[in-house]
Amino acid sequence: MTADRYGYDSRGGSSSSRRGSSSRGGARTGRSSSGRSSMPSGSGRDGRAGRSSRVDRTGSARARGASSRRQREGQGGAGGSGSGRPPRPPRAGGSQVDLLHSDLDRERIPRRNFVMGLFGFGVAWGVSKLVDYQIVNVDEYRRRADERRAIPQTLFAKRGTIYDRNGNVITSSVECQNVYVNPQLIEDEDEAVAALVELLGVDEETCREKVGRDTTFAYIKRQVDQEIADALAERNIKGIEYEQTMKRIYPYGNLASQVIGVVNIDNEGVSGLESYYEDKLQGVNGSLVRERARDGSYIAGGAYERVPAQDGEDLVLTLDVNIQSAAEKALAEAVESSGANYGSILVMDPQTGEIFAACSNPTYDQTDLANTAAADMNLRAVTDAYEPGSVFKALVTGMGIDMGTFTTESTFDVPARVKVGDDWVTDVDERDYGMTMTVREIMRRSSNTGMVLLGEQIGADAFAEYLDTYGIGHKSGIDFPGESTGIVRERSEYDGSTLGSMSFGQGIAVSPIEVARAVASIASGGVAHTPHFLKSHHGEEVDWSDGDTETISAEAAEAVTSMMVTVVDEGTGSGGQVAGYDVAGKTGTAERASEEGGYQENNFMASFMGFAPASDPKALVYVTLDGTAGSGGGQAAPPFAAVMAQTLSILGVDPTR
Repeated sequence: MTADRYGYDSRGGSSSSRRGSSSRGGARTGRSSSGRSSMPSGSGRDGRAGRSSRVDRTGSARARGASSRRQREGQGGAGGSGSGRPPRPPRAGGSQVDLLHSDLDRERIPRRNFVMGLFGFGVAWGVSKLVDYQIVNVDEYRRRADERRAIPQTLFAKRGTIYDRNGNVITSSVECQNVYVNPQLIEDEDEAVAALVELLGVDEETCREKVGRDTTFAYIKRQVDQEIADALAERNIKGIEYEQTMKRIYPYGNLASQVIGVVNIDNEGVSGLESYYEDKLQGVNGSLVRERARDGSYIAGGAYERVPAQDGEDLVLTLDVNIQSAAEKALAEAVESSGANYGSILVMDPQTGEIFAACSNPTYDQTDLANTAAADMNLRAVTDAYEPGSVFKALVTGMGIDMGTFTTESTFDVPARVKVGDDWVTDVDERDYGMTMTVREIMRRSSNTGMVLLGEQIGADAFAEYLDTYGIGHKSGIDFPGESTGIVRERSEYDGSTLGSMSFGQGIAVSPIEVARAVASIASGGVAHTPHFLKSHHGEEVDWSDGDTETISAEAAEAVTSMMVTVVDEGTGSGGQVAGYDVAGKTGTAERASEEGGYQENNFMASFMGFAPASDPKALVYVTLDGTAGSGGGQAAPPFAAVMAQTLSILGVDPTR
């Protein structure tokens, strides 16, 4: 075993180090037994041992220093250059890497380069973001920051007021408040919840959940009456805040609710005239922008911008609240007494198309939509289609007289029954013998079999043309949403029963407003006018004359009118008489179609259409009762007479008899 100059033997150990270790042990023994002061320097074996220990300790330290230097300089380890000394064996417990002094040159990707690259990437990313924030997208980031600080608040426009023809307010808008909370500002949740529940009547559990939210805005209740909002504000509870808004009020309650319609929580029309004239009534909302702090509170002296709202237009309708009230009352009584499922009444000026009243029953309350059936919001005189029944006979006789095919006094041999398609048609009197009848008598008796004969005289081609002329199967042009055009066959679709069935008002489905417009043309000398609700806006009358069309000649219209007077004076329409006035009218009864085909038993639609005074018509009234158990238009005659009498009185029409 040999030792190199640094004291390592061929096995890689240090003889000097081992000797030093032994000497240090001996020196400690010597000091312990005799004491350091009793040992003279350089004397005896122990003195030599002491000197040897000091030398060995010095040599061992030098050897360890040299070894560390060689490792740092890359000269140690197997295969390395230098003295060829083998590497020091690893310590027990596995190898440990000195991260500070490890050999970076031998790594595949030097750690120094990786760290510097990572640092460079971070700097480049930071610079790119800085450029993005300060130069490229500076406007966008500024806008986002402004949006977080400057919170816009809508200033709702005052929706236009709706008046009746006499200046009575049917609906208008008033200021109210949306109440909301900023939970970040609420100091006492119990106090806030108690006040909100007490004054607003909201659910306590829901209210407490909103008050405790991690947000700066939560609605508690919208469209709160101003007086209630003022009472709440007087309590000065921090975190409860207010937003000015508008809501509709109805001075006459739910009068004409189906005509007027409703608005939603954002004051947008969703039904009726509120929807149809949304662009006129709505106006333009304004805005209020105020700068807020992070907790949602307003910053004193912060940004402030106000854009005032532009109020909507006021509308004047053709409705008369008194006639409307009379119609709704009479209809409710008729539906109840007849056992009908539904009912409708339409009152209009036949010479202009202005609608004085329109209603359906059941109706609804605009302020209680939660308990409203959607079907009850429909104005059935416009939105629904029915088989018109015998009311349609007035239009059919007008066709033949206008064509010159027959006159009011032309006679026909009318059988007790006649076959139409595969079905036998009879009259309501159920006679079993034939009769000779004039056209006037056919109308007076409302003979179905007689009308089939008149239809055959007119012919299918002419019949189809006159339907178009009357506007049957086409929209009337009424200013109301959801008008039904019904079901009217094209001439090419006629079969063996079509002409005969339509001659007495079956085999065809039309809306009451279509029939009313057509019959009104008879009252106005053969000219049909567009039925409408809007009378004026911006202080100017609306001209509806563009929709005027000629249906039949004035002479033919006069002849039909005279027969309708006979119906009321002497025939099936006697229940529609109005004391002091000559009334032209026609009863109607139609069987209700079945989904399985054919017609339902004991399910009829009774109707009555008439105008007065017959010599100079000022009002037309059309009553329909859908789902009555008994046949005969007599059920619709009493409400017709009641509404007509009140209408003529309200309009100030002088008696004619």
